[in-house]
Amino acid sequence: MSQGGGGSKAPLVHRAASPRVPLPARLGVLLSGRGSNFEALAAACDDGRVPATIAIVLSDVSGAPGLDRARERGIPAVALPRKDFSSREAHEMAIDGALRGAGVDLVCLAGYMRLLSPSFVALRPFGILNIHPSLLPAFPGLEPQAQALRHGVKLSGATVHFVTEGVDEGPIVAQEAVPVEPGDDAGALAARILAVEHRLYPQAVAFVLRGGFEVRGRAVRPLNRG
Repeated sequence: MSQGGGGSKAPLVHRAASPRVPLPARLGVLLSGRGSNFEALAAACDDGRVPATIAIVLSDVSGAPGLDRARERGIPAVALPRKDFSSREAHEMAIDGALRGAGVDLVCLAGYMRLLSPSFVALRPFGILNIHPSLLPAFPGLEPQAQALRHGVKLSGATVHFVTEGVDEGPIVAQEAVPVEPGDDAGALAARILAVEHRLYPQAVAFVLRGGFEVRGRAVRPLNRG
């Protein structure tokens, strides 16, 4: 895992000299699909690599396999399909209510395929993390593996970042590169990146929870504790 650099003269926008909350923290996971990154986080919580428990799993897809995986682990899992609500605002109010009701300290997006509104993100400044299968800022948005192949890059990878108003634009917490191999298609590249995601996401979540970093401009930098 690597944290971003950045000039010391960039404006300080966030500082976390100590853990953001008493540890172990309570995580809320939002997902739309199979939930493999959720399972990686859950395993890391169980074995102590992440100083947290997962308090709730929410999905905008009622049949998302990740909900069943959460229930198998005894974790509360709730479907909140967008179609059940009159507006985006009402939908996000329900999500926010469920997170607050579960006492969530940090929200982790794990394959959540719906954009969060600026008003929702503003409720949790530096309190929402996402993992994206590219080396951001390259190839944000949908189908990043296919984007990488179309551009002929030699390296792709995974990025964990804070969620801000823009699409995949938040300060980068951690990245790891994955070589693009000759003959790769999008599926093969995605599978190798996913294996990295499962290792990188728990490391990044633990880093954020333990504190000892600051954000200057768009750069996340560890603090010197010496």
